[in-house]
Amino acid sequence: MNYSKHDAKDYARENMRGIWAAALNPFKPDYSFDEQGFRANIRHWVDDLGIAGLFIAGKQGEFFSMSLAERKRNIEIAVEETAGRAGTIMSVSDQNFDTVVDLARHAEACGADYIVVHAPVLHFITDRDETVYNYYKTLCDTVDIGIAMWSHPDSGYLMSPELCARIADLPNIVAIKYSVPRDMYVRLTEMVGEKIHVSTASEEEWFDNIVELGWKLYLCSSPPYLLQTARDRRMHDYTALAFAGRIEEARAVRDSLDPVRQAIRQTKPGAKPQAHGKYWQELLGQAGGPVRPPLMQLTEQEKARTREAFEGCGLKL
Repeated sequence: MNYSKHDAKDYARENMRGIWAAALNPFKPDYSFDEQGFRANIRHWVDDLGIAGLFIAGKQGEFFSMSLAERKRNIEIAVEETAGRAGTIMSVSDQNFDTVVDLARHAEACGADYIVVHAPVLHFITDRDETVYNYYKTLCDTVDIGIAMWSHPDSGYLMSPELCARIADLPNIVAIKYSVPRDMYVRLTEMVGEKIHVSTASEEEWFDNIVELGWKLYLCSSPPYLLQTARDRRMHDYTALAFAGRIEEARAVRDSLDPVRQAIRQTKPGAKPQAHGKYWQELLGQAGGPVRPPLMQLTEQEKARTREAFEGCGLKL
C-alpha cells in the first residue's frame, strides 16, 4: 500500500479518480477460469481504453461461483497486470465475515489499492443500522487498506444516507458504491462533502453527476469497456471534457452514445446480464466465454439479435 491507514482518505481523494470499470471474468468452454483472457482484457482496458481503475471479483465477475483460491488468484492477476498503470479495488464481499477478512488481508498483501465490501444480508435484525455500522467498524479495525462501502438492493435493504455518513467517519473508509435512487446519493454527497467519494454504477447518470454534484469517480460497472473501443473512446472523452468544464461539448459526446446504450439495453435479457455482457465483449474482440451455472447462457436467437444491434450501433472497431 502507498498510504497508511489514517492517510487512506487523503490518498483516495487524490488518486481514486476517473472511470473505474467492474470486470467480467472470462471462463473457458469447460468453465475453468481463462487467466490469459483476463490478462489480455486488463491490458486492453488500461492501455487502449484509458480506464483509470478496475473493480475486481464483484457480482459482474461471478464471484459467487468462484472458489476462494480463484478469487485470490483474480486479485493477484489484476495487481500484476495493472502494475501501477491503473488503480485496483478488490471486491471481498461474502456472507462469511472470516472470508471477507481473509480476502481483505490477501488484497492488502498483494498491493491492491482498495477493497469494496457489500452490505451484508441480515437475518432477524430489528436494529439494522447498529449492526451494519458495527460490521464496517470491525472490518476497519481489522485491516489497514482503504475500504469502499457498497449498498445495493441485493442486501434486502438500502443503507440510509445518515448511516453511510456515520460510517464515513471511520479512518479507512474512502468511498461508497451507492446503488440507490438519485435523491439518496445526492443527499449523501451533500452530507459527506469531500470526506469520501460517493459514486453509483449508472453510466447514464455519470455526466450529470460530474456537472451537478462535482463527482470525480465513476465506481463502476461494465460500460467503460462495452461502450468503447481503442478507436472510439467517447466515454473517456466526454468525461475529460466535463472534468475540464467544457460542458456543452461533453454533453454532445455523451449524447452521441445513445444508439450504443439503446442497443445494449434492448437486447439484454433481464435474467442474463453477465452472459449478455460477455457476448458483447466477444463482439468487441475481448475475452468473454460462458457464464458458470446456475447462470443461464444466451440462446442462439438472443445472440443473433444482439449481434444485429451491435453491428448497427455505430461503435468504431
